[in-house]
Amino acid sequence: MGSTRDGGSAHRAGLPPGASPDSPVFVISVAAQLSGLHAQTLRGYDRLGLVSPGRSAGGGRRYSARDIALLREVQRLSQEEGVNLAGIKRIIELEQLVDELHARVEELSAQLDEARQAAEQAAATVHRSYRRDLVPVDQRHQIVVWHPPSS
Repeated sequence: MGSTRDGGSAHRAGLPPGASPDSPVFVISVAAQLSGLHAQTLRGYDRLGLVSPGRSAGGGRRYSARDIALLREVQRLSQEEGVNLAGIKRIIELEQLVDELHARVEELSAQLDEARQAAEQAAATVHRSYRRDLVPVDQRHQIVVWHPPSS
């Protein structure tokens, strides 16, 4: 599925205007049709925790575009790769963990960049505060002032 971050491309992807890929907008019959699965299969996947759709105020399942993509992936893993449902659940959990870890790494990298910039700014401020008329002298050496002999 293409990018659906903005309203225009979300609308082209079959989502209502203003909806994101995570918006629970599809009832189970529509989700079943879009995923190519039977509604009973979707209920079973929900019970097993493979795909957990949102719920309406009345308790009905509402699937997002991301849920539909996940349903298709579950079907692909099962049919084409021969992975059993327990294996698929573990794959999904691990992929979600990887996504969370990637997000955390990005967050920490941004914090590290901010800390580096703050340290550089602090060092620059300290360097600007140095008095330019003072020269550091190594105390291990003695200074001898030579005066030429008077004539």
